[in-house]
Amino acid sequence: MMESDQPSSATPSGTRRRRKNRTNAPTSGHLPQLPWGQPQYADAPTEPLDAEGVERVHDAAMQILEEIGIDFLHDEAREILKQAGCDVRTDSVTVRMDRALVMEQIARAPKRIVLTPRNEDRALVFGEAYAAFGQVASPPNVSDLDHGRRVGHRADYQNLLRLTQSFNCIHFNGGYPVEPVDLHPSIRHLDCLFDMLTLTDKLVHAYALGVERIEDAMVMVRIAAGLDETGFAETPRMFTNINSSSPLKHDWPMLDGAMRLAKQNQLVIVTPFTLAGAMAPITLAGAIAQQTAECLAAIVLLQLVRPGAPVAYGSFTSNVDMKSGAPAFGTPEYCRATQMSGQMARYYGLPWRASNANATNCVDAQATWESASSLWACSSANANIIYHAAGWMEGGLCASFEKLVIDCEMLQQFIHYHQPVSVTEEDLALEAIRDVGPSGHFLGADHTQERYKTAFYSPFLSDWRNFESWEQAGAVATPQRANRIFKEMLARYETPPMDAGVREALEDFVERRKREGGAPTDF
Repeated sequence: MMESDQPSSATPSGTRRRRKNRTNAPTSGHLPQLPWGQPQYADAPTEPLDAEGVERVHDAAMQILEEIGIDFLHDEAREILKQAGCDVRTDSVTVRMDRALVMEQIARAPKRIVLTPRNEDRALVFGEAYAAFGQVASPPNVSDLDHGRRVGHRADYQNLLRLTQSFNCIHFNGGYPVEPVDLHPSIRHLDCLFDMLTLTDKLVHAYALGVERIEDAMVMVRIAAGLDETGFAETPRMFTNINSSSPLKHDWPMLDGAMRLAKQNQLVIVTPFTLAGAMAPITLAGAIAQQTAECLAAIVLLQLVRPGAPVAYGSFTSNVDMKSGAPAFGTPEYCRATQMSGQMARYYGLPWRASNANATNCVDAQATWESASSLWACSSANANIIYHAAGWMEGGLCASFEKLVIDCEMLQQFIHYHQPVSVTEEDLALEAIRDVGPSGHFLGADHTQERYKTAFYSPFLSDWRNFESWEQAGAVATPQRANRIFKEMLARYETPPMDAGVREALEDFVERRKREGGAPTDF
């Protein structure tokens, strides 16, 4: 992935105030970081399916949509689909749709989406050869070496957001990095969005869970960006992810929230929860076919709601441990399923979301190799939007402070790995080789001295000393170094600037909505 300049977007109407914030300044003291910038893949994607295989998966997905159908547990959604010509019967929630309609609606979706947060310098492209990484999202628990594993609360939530802001390799907020269960569910979204918008200036995700939560989120994002309603709807400013209730079902809260976002021209990622052997066929081809059908069914609905609405193909297919039924990640099956998903997303011309996932219970070698395999799958398949890129543990049940640091180290290595290789006369270094000759070395050569600070990636976790010097220095293992680093990052964290009037408007909105009761806690 090469570091690229940030995409620019036209200044929308309705802007109250514009502020360009400096994003390339280091926020981590002496810790080496790559500068802020969105990566692009330099390599072609790995594609395990040949053209015939892709067509067969596509045809199977179309047969699912035409013959078996998808349940839509939302009256308005079914009515919209019925008016478009889908097979919707009065005595059933199952919807069947013709493949011609599906392909017609999918063709309306944009292939490239520019999303602009409150700090326009943090704008991102979703699609093409671009990649973007988000932090862990949605676990109910959190852990670190000092306090162990515990239920999530707001203080940990805020600290994880501070780390999200501080690491340049994290490009967007993918949701709540831990669920702050000390906040009542009726008002949790208000405090969480307020923290996300004030402690970070990066792109934000909101949960599509019914009417009030998503409507409140859109208002808060609009206030933070200094926009009126017209300006907000002119370009994507936020996004959500909805999951189908696999197999073959979309439920009311997520459909309702997704439709509301689509009406306002905001991005919706549709990610079926297809674990092979549990919620999908045990074969990868069958699981990807089902994943594709569930995803496209919702995308068709959203295109009917607003033609050209920004949408993305989401993949989460992995396998389960057939002895326990527990999800497994970072497996060969997960890697292949991810690569196959990328092929299907490109087949339909859609931006594509994947994940860095592991199912390990502590920060150990297994956690690292499962995440390394997951990230390699995303990297080799050219995933555009990588959820849970840093900090995910226990199959999504726990966020780890140390794991977030370790994952950020891997993210930086993947970004550096994908930089294009230069082969200029200076890179070939024939004069340096001639000067050094057969009896010298390159450590002191001018060619080396002029380039060593930029020639290689400088890690902040790796300790490449020999055993004796490592032991003499205190023999600190990787999790302990990660523990030290996240504390140092928090100590050096700087709150991104926000206009005092904008912050006050956000505070007033949150307080008013709390007085009104927030959101209902049942559906």
